[in-house]
Amino acid sequence: MVARSVLLLLLLLPASLAAQATDTQVFFDLLRGPAQAQVAERTILDGWHDSHASILLELHRFALRSARPRLVALLERATGQSFAEDIDAWWRWIWATNPGTHPQYSIFKALLYGLTDPSFSDYFDDDPVLKIRLDEVRWGGVPRDGIPPLDLPAFTSVRRAGYLDDQDIVFGIAINGEERAYPKRIMAWHEMFKDTIGGEHFTGVYCTLCGSMILYRSAIDGHHYELGTSGFLYRSNKLMYDHATRSLWSTLSGEPVVGPLAQRDLVLEPLYVVTTRWGEWRRRHPRTKVLSIDTGHERDYSEGAAYRDYFSSDRLMFAVPELDTRLKNKDEVVALRLPELPAEQLAIAVDFLADQTVYHDSLGAVALVVLTDESGASRVYETRGRMFSRWDSQDGVWDESGARWKLSEPALTRPDQTSLRRLPSHRAFWFGWYAQYPETRLVY
Repeated sequence: MVARSVLLLLLLLPASLAAQATDTQVFFDLLRGPAQAQVAERTILDGWHDSHASILLELHRFALRSARPRLVALLERATGQSFAEDIDAWWRWIWATNPGTHPQYSIFKALLYGLTDPSFSDYFDDDPVLKIRLDEVRWGGVPRDGIPPLDLPAFTSVRRAGYLDDQDIVFGIAINGEERAYPKRIMAWHEMFKDTIGGEHFTGVYCTLCGSMILYRSAIDGHHYELGTSGFLYRSNKLMYDHATRSLWSTLSGEPVVGPLAQRDLVLEPLYVVTTRWGEWRRRHPRTKVLSIDTGHERDYSEGAAYRDYFSSDRLMFAVPELDTRLKNKDEVVALRLPELPAEQLAIAVDFLADQTVYHDSLGAVALVVLTDESGASRVYETRGRMFSRWDSQDGVWDESGARWKLSEPALTRPDQTSLRRLPSHRAFWFGWYAQYPETRLVY
């Protein structure tokens, strides 16, 4: 329905508006009448460059079904490739060959997607600063904040959270003395919360497509960044936007990647999140607050209702440049990337950790231990060179000298108050983490 509406707007697009993208106007003519389309085809072929392929693919999404074979035939004739209607294969070919971009590609995207949602033009106008390839910024199919973030949402007590079953997945957060549970069944419909925890503002981002729930401090050097859902993706990962500059931000790296802020060295600070089951989180944190089902939005918040088909298969909704077959696409990993070591990443398969409940590793010079409890929830702590031999899956962890450490969400602590900090980590689907960080080291 949205694509058809955009097509109608394209067909009625005034020449004065199309003139904003003079060098790409001929591509819009492909969606007009047969005579105009035929002239446009000849013009495009005469001036063909492989960087034009991404423009044709973006138009293909909005073309009538009857017109799409003609666009594909033009692509095949111009490029010599034979991918037929396999649009994902076309995109992978573009990303692999890296043909560059049309000089008016950003204006084209501003015009095309501005017809879907006028606010989309903000992202692409005026030749934006880029840290990522513009042809990898793909529309997710919803308007800006069409997946509505939860802004200062309501919470309830354990006693009143009767809508949750013990086996339901929650994202557990314990920061500044406050404990919160954010059920996956709610977050899948909203993908973002903006909340004050322990007197400090945080932004939690759940990318359903890549299986990542990440908690960020909302401020950098004292400046608060109000973030929202852009409606666009990069390598199947959610892109956020900030309200002030309309720059696009990467969910996984926490940095602006398109727009005015992309020229600055800004990175949101990540914190730890544990993916666990409600019964286990409630047992560990009986005074926890839990996100209320009364969000102010009408949604089916039953377990598994959102993205049921997507979560139940290994298929992707949006193509990525490359897949790594050491794990299945949606096998889960515990993903680690430390602010002090931005060039290094580590992914550890969740299935591996189920059999290695005390697992030592390192990220750069930072030695760490991953402790996985009987429910399958993993927490990562620095060790400063200490080795731990066992833990009771509750709150007792013993090092090789026999000393007992107490496990809490923020740290491992010895009776003499020696403390080892919790490291930022979260779960992710393997394909999504690898797409963002192909150099990551995998343990499986």
